[in-house]
Amino acid sequence: MSGLRAIRVPFVAAAPAGARVRTRVRVTAQDAHVLAAVGAHLGALASADLAARVREGRLDGAGRAASRRERKRGLTAGSSSRWAGAITRATDDLWALAGRNLRADRASLRARIRQIEGRLAVPGRREARPDAGICDPGGAVAEAAAPPAAASTGRCR
Repeated sequence: MSGLRAIRVPFVAAAPAGARVRTRVRVTAQDAHVLAAVGAHLGALASADLAARVREGRLDGAGRAASRRERKRGLTAGSSSRWAGAITRATDDLWALAGRNLRADRASLRARIRQIEGRLAVPGRREARPDAGICDPGGAVAEAAAPPAAASTGRCR
């Protein structure tokens, strides 16, 4: 042989085998009532946590860690530690996303301002054309005022 590997016989992979898993949970009326109450309670905790984080404003790395620790400790009194951790992480993610969105919006506005300033910096015409504002589809007025090369256009200027 020349050192190349031997080509094997082609084969077809078997079809996937397994059971279908349905993710829909069928709940009773009582379960639905309990889930709604739990959702309302956790939602109230999340709202309070977001309000507390907004009141704190900008923080450095150590301040963010201390803030999250204290907020999680406060939330643990009204829920499990796992839910408190999930709520504080979600709150911190929302705060960071809001900051990124504000910075992007500010950058967009500044770019638009620069664009408008650039347009305003271009000087306008100092002299008006003699036929400015005249629109004669037949071209009689434009031909009389325009040089011979442009006389054949017959369009508004």
